Amino acid sequence: MGENPCTLLVHFDKGSPDVVEKFMVDLQGSDVAAKIAAMKLVIMLLLNGNKLPPLLRTLTLYVLPRKEPTFEKLFFLYLEIIDKRDAASGEVCPDIILFVKYFRYNLEKRNEYVRAITLRLLCRFREPELLHPLLPCIIANLEHEQDFVRRHALSAILAIYHLPRGHMPIPYADMCKLVLRAVAFDQDADVRRTAFILLCDCAQDLAVKYLLDNAPYVAKWPDLLQMAALDLICKVCRSLDHSDEGGYMKIIFSILSNCKTAAVQYKCAGTFLSLSSRPISVQVAAKTYCKLLTSQSDNNVNLIILDRLHELCTSHRYVMANFVMALLHSLAIPNVNIRRKVLDLVLGLLTARNVQEVVLYLKKEVVKMQGIELEKAGEYHQMLVQAIHACAVEHPEVAGSVVYLLVDFLGESNSAIAYDVVLSVREIMETNPMLRESMIQRLFSAFGQIQESFVCSRALWMLAEYSFSAYEVESAISTIKQSIGNLSFYTVSEERESTDTSKPAHPMMNSCTACSKRSTVLADDACATHNFATNAAISAPVAHGLLASKQYLRSLVVSGDFHLAAVVACTLTKLVLRLEEVQPSKVEVWLLSFRQSFAKMLAEKMKIKAPISIAQPDDLIDFYHLKRRALNQRELDDDYRDYLKAATVDVTKGADGANRLNRLVQLTGFSDPAYAEAYVMVNQYYNAVVDVTVINRTNEALQNLCLEFVTEDACQLLYSYGNCDFRWALDGDCGFIAANLYAKSVFGEDVLMNICVEKQADGKLNGCISIKGNVEGMVLSLGERKESASDLD
Repeated sequence: MGENPCTLLVHFDKGSPDVVEKFMVDLQGSDVAAKIAAMKLVIMLLLNGNKLPPLLRTLTLYVLPRKEPTFEKLFFLYLEIIDKRDAASGEVCPDIILFVKYFRYNLEKRNEYVRAITLRLLCRFREPELLHPLLPCIIANLEHEQDFVRRHALSAILAIYHLPRGHMPIPYADMCKLVLRAVAFDQDADVRRTAFILLCDCAQDLAVKYLLDNAPYVAKWPDLLQMAALDLICKVCRSLDHSDEGGYMKIIFSILSNCKTAAVQYKCAGTFLSLSSRPISVQVAAKTYCKLLTSQSDNNVNLIILDRLHELCTSHRYVMANFVMALLHSLAIPNVNIRRKVLDLVLGLLTARNVQEVVLYLKKEVVKMQGIELEKAGEYHQMLVQAIHACAVEHPEVAGSVVYLLVDFLGESNSAIAYDVVLSVREIMETNPMLRESMIQRLFSAFGQIQESFVCSRALWMLAEYSFSAYEVESAISTIKQSIGNLSFYTVSEERESTDTSKPAHPMMNSCTACSKRSTVLADDACATHNFATNAAISAPVAHGLLASKQYLRSLVVSGDFHLAAVVACTLTKLVLRLEEVQPSKVEVWLLSFRQSFAKMLAEKMKIKAPISIAQPDDLIDFYHLKRRALNQRELDDDYRDYLKAATVDVTKGADGANRLNRLVQLTGFSDPAYAEAYVMVNQYYNAVVDVTVINRTNEALQNLCLEFVTEDACQLLYSYGNCDFRWALDGDCGFIAANLYAKSVFGEDVLMNICVEKQADGKLNGCISIKGNVEGMVLSLGERKESASDLD
């Protein structure tokens, strides 16, 4: 007890080397703030292990005379941390002994605060030369009216007791009587607790006797005194003497029955386990812990209680198996860590007697969690599914009552839950042959709800491996066909379902359209908005429509999940082979039906009728090249309009999409910035008309895009577009369009047309057309054509 107290070394800036001179000047000065700062600096330097010159006389002359609480408090801290003995002789320094009179004076002051801090300082002293003369004053403070003064006086007596026995200033029995009187008659709970702890330290036999004598009244003691009594029982129980075990059990039962404080109840449960490991003690402790677990709102407290329950489950598993349902009730605590610990405890306590109740409770929890969107609700749902799976694996007799619930969760949108469910179902189906038939039927009905690729591939594997009868095989094939939909994987009807406004120009391209916009200022200071449409090679547009129709398997295959497509093909192959085992004749019928389907397709292809002529027998034949050249302007306009109409309309009105696709010629690659393809046809004037489609596959607007045609042999280019720069603003219902058109004739004449058109609220169009060219005649000709053909105001 003579060693110095341990202190925590914290980094402290010592300052300049003359710091000692500086705080000496401040301590001797008259500035109060500077004195306080200098005192704090001295204390920090001492705590950090610095050697300072003796300052006791300086503090006595310049600091202690000031009657301010702050100076007195700092001075007491200084006395507490300095070394009070001389390093050479080992005796208490004479300057310190001089302060005994000062301490006695403080202990007799009317100010209870000064008495309390002085008694607190004396508790830190280990020098008998300082404590012995002050003992009468300390004992006198046991009768003080303030409880905190009496409490510090008891602590000072305890410090005197810890001195070597040869230095005890009063007889041992007299000190015990003083403490025992404080325990019995003091009115403050803190004082009684401090006195009882002092009595347990000084005279444990006397404390035990007092506890047993007052056993009928322990239940009415304050909570703090009850905690001290329980600590004494735990301390006694560690000894070899258990003669009064029955009396201690009665005391603990009385405290536990009448106490409503959670801390005392927790202490009682731990004391029961320290006193005895009998089943009755374990049951009482477990019951108390479970009650506290459901009544406490602090999650940290609940985690501590669960740790104690885990220790009980490890050492007393068969006794704790009776508290499984009590543990399950704590799943109502909305904390995922607590729920995980509770489920781990429950799974470790499963027996054949309680597994049915556990599974039933877990099933109710799973059903209750459906549709609830809480924080980490999905993780808790997954833990419940895993717990049900563990119950079914460890106790196969309950697998039949949980497997149907698990199968229903195969279509869960949470991928983690669906992952655990499909693995659980597959394991149960393998380990429980009696349940396979009913489980495979349940899987048929739930297969269409599966949304995840991994889950779907495992479900397909189960369909192929556990379908044994002909009915099961045919049902499995029918289920897969219903989920995969009709072939091919991209149809016109599905295309309409997936798009909102228009049909894509080329359904062969597996792409979707992404739009972006930006504002710009035109050359005439007009403001316009550019909308850009780009094609991105991502999942097929039928996916959303299929998801809406619950064809999840088809949507996954169409979106590019080729591994799942291979699993579907392997599953169908295995099912056909399985069908060959159980019903060979059925396989022959199927193989024949495949050839019949192909023959039917060829027959329908041969039935396509020849195109019907659109001309009547008495219609006039118009030879364009034999027409006279001297035609007026209107006849030329009509002739030109007929030519354009014939050039843009396919003469085979009955041509379908397949025939049109046969005439497509790809001009660029799919990865090029501008994708182009041409559709070639011959009009009624026997002119070859080329319809070119250009698609911008970049995220920027392509300007000055040039399209050039080169002819060979005797072919002549009649009309073509040159550089085209399109700008448009079609944002919602704005009804505004702006376009710049450029064309070049076969004679090298250039012309530029600027069009700005706006749709009014009444449906009429209003705008302007500007034409520029390097040849006046061509500009005038286009202007006249515009005047005759335009309805613009």
